[in-house]
Amino acid sequence: MSWTQTVTELMAIAARTAPKGAGQDFVVVKVIEGEDLKRLGDEMCKYGQKSGKKNFDRDGRNVAASAAVVFIGLKDAKSLDLNCGACGVDLCNDRVVAEHAEFAGAQCAIRVLDMGIALGSAVKTASLLNVDNRIMYRAGVVARQMGLVDADFVMGIPLSAGGKSPYFDR
Repeated sequence: MSWTQTVTELMAIAARTAPKGAGQDFVVVKVIEGEDLKRLGDEMCKYGQKSGKKNFDRDGRNVAASAAVVFIGLKDAKSLDLNCGACGVDLCNDRVVAEHAEFAGAQCAIRVLDMGIALGSAVKTASLLNVDNRIMYRAGVVARQMGLVDADFVMGIPLSAGGKSPYFDR
């Protein structure tokens, strides 16, 4: 088993077992390696050029130079029925999830917190194993558009274990 398989499996366990609102799990985890990394990196650069959004090229180069990317996202996340309004809608029953430019939303704020805790648990695990990583919104956007991950809202965590972190001094 390679170091990437070991680390990504432990990261997936950390994300899966992270606490979630009302004990309901809408978190998805997906790992890509190999040729998919190069394709994703290339598509991230293209998306940045096409959309005019900055740093997609920088992050795309980082992804292409990584050993793996762990994606953590939400799929079909149901509201907690708190009617808290944090998602931008007063009543949970009025919240509509629709496709937007990069993600589907509005997402229940409690479920987004669930995803954030899962992301934090995963990167903490990588860090404890001395594997360089960085949470990337941009990797999630393009991976979702490419169909590499089936999630409504998703972030990518590229991984590297070398003499210098490619995600530092960018």
